[in-house]
Amino acid sequence: MKQKKQILAQQLFNGLLILAVIVLLGFLSVRFKADIDWTAGKRNTLTAASVKQLESMPDPIVFHVFAPSGADTRHAIEADLERYTRVKKNIELDFIDPSASPQKVREFNVNYVGQIVAEYQGRRETLNATTEPAITTALQRLAYGGEQWVVFLEGHGERSTSEPGPTSFSRFAQALKDKGLKVQGLNLVKTPKIPDNTSVLVIASPASKLLDGEAQIVADYVAHGGNVLWLADPNYAPGLEPLAKELGISWQNGYAIFPDYQILGTGHPGFFAAIDYPPNPVTQGLDMVTLFPLVRSLATAPAGDWKAQPLLKTGDSAWLETGDINAGAVQFDGNDIKGPLTIGATLTRDYKPAAAAKPDAKQDAAPEAQAHPQRVALIGDADFLSDAYLDQLGNQQLGLNLVQWLASRDAQLNIDVPKAPDRALYLPGWATLAIAGGFIVLLPLLLLGYGVLRWAVRRRR
Repeated sequence: MKQKKQILAQQLFNGLLILAVIVLLGFLSVRFKADIDWTAGKRNTLTAASVKQLESMPDPIVFHVFAPSGADTRHAIEADLERYTRVKKNIELDFIDPSASPQKVREFNVNYVGQIVAEYQGRRETLNATTEPAITTALQRLAYGGEQWVVFLEGHGERSTSEPGPTSFSRFAQALKDKGLKVQGLNLVKTPKIPDNTSVLVIASPASKLLDGEAQIVADYVAHGGNVLWLADPNYAPGLEPLAKELGISWQNGYAIFPDYQILGTGHPGFFAAIDYPPNPVTQGLDMVTLFPLVRSLATAPAGDWKAQPLLKTGDSAWLETGDINAGAVQFDGNDIKGPLTIGATLTRDYKPAAAAKPDAKQDAAPEAQAHPQRVALIGDADFLSDAYLDQLGNQQLGLNLVQWLASRDAQLNIDVPKAPDRALYLPGWATLAIAGGFIVLLPLLLLGYGVLRWAVRRRR
């Protein structure tokens, strides 16, 4: 009897323990939550680029979702935006029924059910998709108020931003627009003044020399605090002597040669593959190789208060070939410049506008002008941003970094959401034929054979 009571007490104690464990697990499941993304491309988890973008936007973000109550569209959109709400807590999802709020449909210029309008600091961006690249790119456009213009110099054979083609910059211009930057061309003969709202002036390797007056306008723009991206192909004389003198730089004539091109697999001794980068804010955090077809080098001796930093440097084995690179195998000789070569560099200074002269000494003193950072980037190649090479390795990201750094959008550097690697299925030809043959020929024959076999068995009975 005593033994039975002991067994009963033990069973009761075990039951209480099991009950306590269940209650504890239930409590922990409410208080703590774990999300595990098993997809190959981590499509349900934000990339580091998107997380960095959210961290640069401290104020609340509101996503206005125009979808009827109870619609499946709402659930799908909420699931896609949940990746962002997990990272940033002050994101609000505002679901609006279009039929019940027609005035908001007009206010937000909504065209169809399921459209989303993102709002930040009073600025709005319309979303037509809820993929991570679409959302993060829209957030980049929202992050900066006002208009920032990237002006491309035209009229001297520079790279076109409007006409597509292998040597054009049309795709790069579109990438800049996707980041919220405004792009326009400027012909100084038609408009002999660089607009005051220019954030970055791009000189994309002029094929012919600028007029003396044009070159002086560009030099004056830099002398008065303007930011410049100057790309100079080795095929053309760089020109713009007043600007080079203002900056204290000199372009070296010739083609950089890389004898290790067969090991790197670039396919040509004049192709420069930048594998690593000197310390520079433009390339900090950039872990991608960039490819430059046919480059020249430059030397920097900064004038005035300019400070220079190398951006792209070759190894010791490279040299600048001053002769004809098409005349058979090139070899280093006494006329060539031995490496390492500087292919790209950045110049910075704190520019302080000169105080305006006072018309009357009795008037109150005008407030002292504030200094602001001025930035210039120089690269001995323009092809790396052309339509033909923009998608090569990290070329586009470097180009975006350059312009955004020049425009003082430092928080936007290296924010580029890669496409998921498992979005499409590619099969070899034999696999496609095997699948097609299996469904079109083999499977029908198997079904037909099974039917005939069943018919024969039943007939024997």
